[in-house]
Amino acid sequence: MNNYKRYLVTSALPYANGPLHIGHLAGAYLPADIYVRYLRLIGKDVVYVGGSDEHGAAITIKAKKEGISPREIIDKYHASFKETFKKAGISFDIYHRTSEPIHHQTSQDFFRILNEKGSFVKQTSEQYYDEEANQFLADRYIVGTCPKCGHDDAYGDQCEKCGSTLSPTELINPRSTLSGNAPILKSTTHWFLSLDKAEDWLRDYLEKGTLDGQPHHDPGEWKNHVSGQCKSWLDGGLQPRAMTRDLEWGVDVPPEIEGAAGKKLYVWLDAPIGYISATKQWAIDQGDADKWKKYWQDSESKLVHFIAKDNIVFHCLIFPAILKEHGGYVLPDNVPSNQFLNLEGQKLSTSRNWAIWVHEYLNDFEDKVVNHVDVLRYNLTRIMPELRDSEFTWKGYQETNNNELVNNLGNFVNRVLVLTQKYYEGIVPELDTSLDFIGSAAPDEAGNYEAELGKIYSKLQAYCAAIEGYDFRGGLKAVLEISSLGNQLLQFNEPWRLIKTEPEKVKQILHLSVQIVAALSVACRPFLPNTSDKLRQFLNLDLVKESGELSEILTVLERGEPLVATGHTIGKAGHLFSKIGDDFINEQLEKLQNAAPAEPTFEALKEEATFDDFTKLDLRTGTVVAAEKMKKAKKLLQLTVDLGFEQRTIVSGIAEFFSAEEVVGKQVVVLANLAPKKLRGVESQGMILMAENEKGELGFVSPQDGFGNGFTVR
Repeated sequence: MNNYKRYLVTSALPYANGPLHIGHLAGAYLPADIYVRYLRLIGKDVVYVGGSDEHGAAITIKAKKEGISPREIIDKYHASFKETFKKAGISFDIYHRTSEPIHHQTSQDFFRILNEKGSFVKQTSEQYYDEEANQFLADRYIVGTCPKCGHDDAYGDQCEKCGSTLSPTELINPRSTLSGNAPILKSTTHWFLSLDKAEDWLRDYLEKGTLDGQPHHDPGEWKNHVSGQCKSWLDGGLQPRAMTRDLEWGVDVPPEIEGAAGKKLYVWLDAPIGYISATKQWAIDQGDADKWKKYWQDSESKLVHFIAKDNIVFHCLIFPAILKEHGGYVLPDNVPSNQFLNLEGQKLSTSRNWAIWVHEYLNDFEDKVVNHVDVLRYNLTRIMPELRDSEFTWKGYQETNNNELVNNLGNFVNRVLVLTQKYYEGIVPELDTSLDFIGSAAPDEAGNYEAELGKIYSKLQAYCAAIEGYDFRGGLKAVLEISSLGNQLLQFNEPWRLIKTEPEKVKQILHLSVQIVAALSVACRPFLPNTSDKLRQFLNLDLVKESGELSEILTVLERGEPLVATGHTIGKAGHLFSKIGDDFINEQLEKLQNAAPAEPTFEALKEEATFDDFTKLDLRTGTVVAAEKMKKAKKLLQLTVDLGFEQRTIVSGIAEFFSAEEVVGKQVVVLANLAPKKLRGVESQGMILMAENEKGELGFVSPQDGFGNGFTVR
């Protein structure tokens, strides 16, 4: 890790217009929290800021739908966010909000300075206007068909299906969300940031990692999908982007500027400045109003933004351009954006209620799942969409809890504590390090105390490297591998048997096992903070305060010394986790299905066919006049089909869905010129056309009722 003096870490500001789901948590908040807790554990100076994004069209749209004021909307969801993040263990140093006066002042000051520097171009342009609502339409007040993927409900600034960033005029068949009418184009004046002038230095910054000709960061550490999306924008040529909007709700353009009346700051100008205003408020709360400057205006500070992939260009291009135009601010060292989390085979959808809402989980599961917060954190980290989209399933949640948390981590800790209490009354035993035992790596390996401590040290080094490289799944894997070392140590040596014949070896094995539990109590902290507290209580050690404890245990282990001294008295075991049964998981699946209709999935289109290809197919209408189940063939029915000019025998694989009796009399469409083929000794002289849905269920493709047999289908 580069030797920065301090770190400023941010998570994307959630729109205060709806609750948080697990995709939000896995995308921008859990990874940031893991990283921040790790930095604290190695003794780094770090400030973690977040807050609610309370401006923009999304807020006013929600307010109009609910028939209340924007202020009521943001107060409701800001309070919900704060409580949800606290319960989920997201350890912000401050969770702020963009409706506060300090934020309005900071944002307006930015606008003034950029305006004075000539960073803006004031332009009159044609923008969409709703004649019935009598107002200009900001990006989120316009929906239409995405020109990139064809999604019918893309917004004027972004398609939430494919993630493409758009401008309103790119939409096909745009319509107003206020009236549903097609908007007209009307002239209005706005301030545009000249992104085109920043294109050269932004390319050097993103592709070479340089700023003003000097090294700034290692671009090789940035994720490929982040660099790729930015490169695509740069290669397409940056265009001036409007930094103001015609809105009723938001941060006012400074009133002394000519033409400011009725104009608000663009949400992607004011929202990221929320990171700065939040840090300012944190500094005031610390009793040093200027302390924020060390984190934002000192080149020895590292700025890291945690976001989801739909916010990449705003944090990697637009916000850096704003910061550099202002001058005096550090730019992001990394933007480790995550991809999207899907749910049970479908995309998370707030509009369809296809989601697991974090506040509901935290409230409802408290009495149903032991250590429910850490179980969720573990599962979301394990499937975190770091490099590609991933998927949460309730079965996966159950399996990782039962197999990894209960059987691996929980089982190891419980056995160590129970055996230490049973054999030594909870006192960490003395040991004779000259005695050999079976090593944890293999049952035929001779182990010794220092070598086993060295294995823990090596695993912790891999753990550190993973987290510092934003590989949080890798970091979590290292934690479980440390636990696995302990399980193997007990499994290979069987101290419950060895106690009768070689009690001195048992002392060494259990002494070593206590050291592994102690290492786990610190290493699991970024991922499982509640579990860390429980382990420390079990061991009768001080709780982890996240003030350099990981660095301390690495130093001790490197010297080959124990983390818990001989003679220390540990506490009694308790439940870290508990098994989750099938009935509980089935309840969650049923709840999810009842909350939202299943979204159908579709097969990809096949290779393009020409009209000549199609004309080779002879499709005819027909009627099934006889049917029977074929012997020793579970899926096959033998059908007799009347084509009007003749009758055909057709073998069809539909027996799993239809009985022989119910298909007689069905009107069907037959591929009549398909080459005959023998199936189970019967020559099939065609194929019945069937439709298949996402569940694999079949349905007949039939002509209109009463249509005759033998006619061509075109």
